[in-house]
Amino acid sequence: MSAVALAAALVAATLGATAYAAPGTAPAKGSAGSWHESLGRLAPDQVNLARNTGRVSIADPDVHPAAAGGDRGYGMEMLAPRTLAAPVDQVSVTVDGTVPDGASATVDVRTADTGGQWTSWQQASGTPATLTTPANQVQLRITLWSNGSGASPEITGLDVSTRAATSTGRTVRPHAALSYRVYATREGLVGGTTANGHVITGSDHFVALPSGKNLSPKGSGQYSVQVCGPTRCETAPVWDVGPWNTKDDYWNPGSVRSEYSDLAQGLPEAQAAYLNGYNGGKDQFGRTVSNPAGIDLADGTFYNVGLNDNGYVTVTYLWTGSGGGSSATGTVKTTSGASLNVRSGPHTSSTVVGSVANGATVTITCQTQGDSVSGTYGTTTLWDKITSPAGYVSDAYVYTGSDQQVAPNC
Repeated sequence: MSAVALAAALVAATLGATAYAAPGTAPAKGSAGSWHESLGRLAPDQVNLARNTGRVSIADPDVHPAAAGGDRGYGMEMLAPRTLAAPVDQVSVTVDGTVPDGASATVDVRTADTGGQWTSWQQASGTPATLTTPANQVQLRITLWSNGSGASPEITGLDVSTRAATSTGRTVRPHAALSYRVYATREGLVGGTTANGHVITGSDHFVALPSGKNLSPKGSGQYSVQVCGPTRCETAPVWDVGPWNTKDDYWNPGSVRSEYSDLAQGLPEAQAAYLNGYNGGKDQFGRTVSNPAGIDLADGTFYNVGLNDNGYVTVTYLWTGSGGGSSATGTVKTTSGASLNVRSGPHTSSTVVGSVANGATVTITCQTQGDSVSGTYGTTTLWDKITSPAGYVSDAYVYTGSDQQVAPNC
């Protein structure tokens, strides 16, 4: 629940860089076809980029996503979403500028459905990105990596072309989100910067995955996972890229996995390298893999799920599921920034069965009346039944974009 003013403010905060429109680009509404992104000004929430004499490059070659480590500089910028007049089923991007040997400049695209849910990012530069479902709202993301000597790409603009869709796309049948048991390490690295620009604290609740395909914008939970450890589960947003690799979306089948498509679905490259000598025991950067980590957990999440040392956890990649039916989504926002308890029933005395990180996105299957709670969005007796972890949270801490009930009665 929320007041109208709070709703507007939170939407702006959640979107972050996505709400920014650079001057000099074409209007946000256009038609399927071609346009040029001039990169006239950097977005306010870009990560480690600089613009000089019309060229965008990495600002500090010593800065990289905290979880990824290494010696290569990193920079990222999300352009403003663009709404086209008609659905498209293919997006292709040509990067204008110079890219030194060993460096890289890639552009990814994602699309939103009519309900505002975003797909995973997929690369649109080099080869066209063919969309699974036609869409008319698209967003581009630029990612730069320097080479081992610190030389950065210098980008002047993007040439974008699209293909008009000839069909409405396939019907998506409801299915459960994918879950795999993988080795988790504690990220730590307090004071470091994540791939989406967040400065890490000792009480953070987020995770890092070794691919940017499902990196949430700073402060948002657009892509979240459920992590189940020895004692409890927590739903947390994906805010960093790593450990070890940056292009290993191991939760995907080999047909769409960016790299290491010969590995079994659900098997991280680092795990195969460490345990089986895959890729000579090296990661994508040629580093010797010293643990089989497929996920990094921020300190708050690490200890909250019951870990005292690195170990195996069960991870559910929530964006891979399609619940279908009459459900809704919401974003958890606590007053203190701590995680929110999930309870077995709609009462403050009900057993705690898990937690949801501040900023994470949750799926609400139904709502019911329970104990009165005062929280971020006022006082209410409405409770939300969520799926990950399964249980109840007070609607006083969940932003749904409405003051009214948004899901069926439980």
